[in-house]
Amino acid sequence: MDLMNLFGSSLEDIGDSIDHTGLFHPTSLPPEPQVGNIEYKLKIVNPSRQRFQHLVTQMKWRLREGQGEAIYEIGVEDNGMLAGLSNADMKDSLHTLEQMAIKLGASTTILRQRVLDNHKNVCEVLVRKIPDDQNNIEIRIAVLGNADAGKSTLLGVLTQGSPDNGRGRARLNMFRHKHEIQSGRTSSISHEILGFNSKGDAINYDKCMTAEEICDESTKLVTFLDLAGHRKYIHTTVHGLSGYLPHHAMLVVSGTAGVVGMTQEHLSLAIALNVPFFIVVTKIDLTYPHKTLESLQTLLKLVGSCRRPLVVNNIDDVVTACSNQLSQNIVPIFCVSNVTGEGLNLLLKFMYALPPGVSSKEKELLEKEKPEFQIDENFHAGDIQVMGGLLVKGIISEGMKMKLGPMKNGSFEDVVVKSIHRNRVHCRSVRAGQSAAISLTRQVNHLRNGMVLLQQCDENITGCLFFQANVSVLFHATAIYPSFQTTVHIGSIRQTATVIGIFGADCIQTNDRASIVFKFKSHPEHVTVGQRLFFREGTAKGIGEVTQVFPLPITQT
Repeated sequence: MDLMNLFGSSLEDIGDSIDHTGLFHPTSLPPEPQVGNIEYKLKIVNPSRQRFQHLVTQMKWRLREGQGEAIYEIGVEDNGMLAGLSNADMKDSLHTLEQMAIKLGASTTILRQRVLDNHKNVCEVLVRKIPDDQNNIEIRIAVLGNADAGKSTLLGVLTQGSPDNGRGRARLNMFRHKHEIQSGRTSSISHEILGFNSKGDAINYDKCMTAEEICDESTKLVTFLDLAGHRKYIHTTVHGLSGYLPHHAMLVVSGTAGVVGMTQEHLSLAIALNVPFFIVVTKIDLTYPHKTLESLQTLLKLVGSCRRPLVVNNIDDVVTACSNQLSQNIVPIFCVSNVTGEGLNLLLKFMYALPPGVSSKEKELLEKEKPEFQIDENFHAGDIQVMGGLLVKGIISEGMKMKLGPMKNGSFEDVVVKSIHRNRVHCRSVRAGQSAAISLTRQVNHLRNGMVLLQQCDENITGCLFFQANVSVLFHATAIYPSFQTTVHIGSIRQTATVIGIFGADCIQTNDRASIVFKFKSHPEHVTVGQRLFFREGTAKGIGEVTQVFPLPITQT
């Protein structure tokens, strides 16, 4: 049975650009967008020198819009009509497109090609150019799913390039602690990388010996955040989702066990934190996942997000999924086996073409702001103190003078950046949206996760104990009153906070919205207006946004 038949016409309302099989619509695409990284070209055959230069400038702009990636639809008019080209004209147009890319130092990859009813061709081409200030294009994918769904095994197969033996051999390289190896369950956040070259071939540890070689040979780099699946470690999972700001989430579901345990919980987390996600069903070598796919369809409707599943059967489905991952409510579903390798090729193609989650304009604006590095973990490598985390805005370079804090009294200490490493490779600087490990020129006492590195400036910076946020309660068994305590996640911050006051109400219940004043229980934190907030305590869950911060008085520092 074709897996798509399980979902019938689930894609029929997406738009005129997609039919039920996920291929090009017989007549048209949506009109060409004025902004973004998608460009329509009916025909580019033997352009004049002036026209060629104009086309190159246009491609450069589209690449900037897509952070180094652009999609060209050849044989398509500006209004979206699929006119098509003859074989000769298509060959010449693709040659011209390749010459345009070479002029910019970019590469071209044909994603798919179709013959229309008029026997003419249309073609979709991916153009990729690594930005001048980067070694490669990078996306972060958080890996979610219930314990024993096969998350670590899947990552082991993808990053090591070798199939599993059916008894969990591939996952051993993913574990960081002895008890993880003994139990087979992830309890911490581990980072793994997978690269792709300009032709779309996977670059993994089977082809390269070190992470540095993978980075050097890759034009696109996927960083996986392997998160814990057991309910016992749910706070670690929430911390990884909120602190590392992944571009996408990969929800792994066991084809044998189906939708159980934390599957719905993790799906709700991704939706609450507004993270685009896709689903991978594993262990299809043991059973055909009919019931699991039907359960997923029901689950995607239950979460109230109006998501539409797309079971990926071929390369056309892959391209459709990628092009609609950020703009539509499509949820791609891949069915794979870590033992036989079935379905892994489609999953790799999807990751190769998967777009970054932030536009080039947003990225440029973030880089122009003052640096803010959120510390997610700290450890010692010999005598060297290392801080790992995410640079949410600005640029940090070696030798830069920074402020580290807040300390227990809310103050910040002056520090200097000594060295920076990304993906286990030394680099001179790190930019907004990139994760890194940073060491300082001196040891810092009382270093903890949740602290931040900020640029030195004349104004006095202090942490805060009190902050106000507009909160929406997703679920609570009874009602939330003042003095209610919950674990609050704000970026890399994870700390118990107490509800001090609720404006306009004595209490709030499920689906209620209110402005609430919180107080951190243990120590001050660095919180800024506009940050997303997520709180969870038992079955209680809520999301919100920080609206006001009350810094500690300078006299206390």
